[in-house]
Amino acid sequence: MAGKGFGFSLGKMKELTDAFKKAQQVQEGAKQLQEELEAMEIEGQAAGGLVKVYLSGNQEPLKVEISPDVLGEGAEVLSDLVAAAMKDAYAQSTATMRERMEELTSGLSIPGL
Repeated sequence: MAGKGFGFSLGKMKELTDAFKKAQQVQEGAKQLQEELEAMEIEGQAAGGLVKVYLSGNQEPLKVEISPDVLGEGAEVLSDLVAAAMKDAYAQSTATMRERMEELTSGLSIPGL
């Protein structure tokens, strides 16, 4: 039993140390990514851009723009267009978040998992 430690060889210990370093880099990158996402403005559209909804990269609603050209369409149509623009902005922000997280975590491997 003496000299066996915790069953980790020096090679495994180095892999684990490297994995922890990479995890720290990811954590630091995640903080930076959070700040970048908060500063982003992602646009969703409906009716060829007559209705636009803007979300931050964190999916926080920022603003809505409605062209005067659609105001005469009635509340129900306008409501549907706003909802469609929101869905578009949400889909784009989700894709952006997923893509940025994949970039951040690429190459991260933890030994034994």
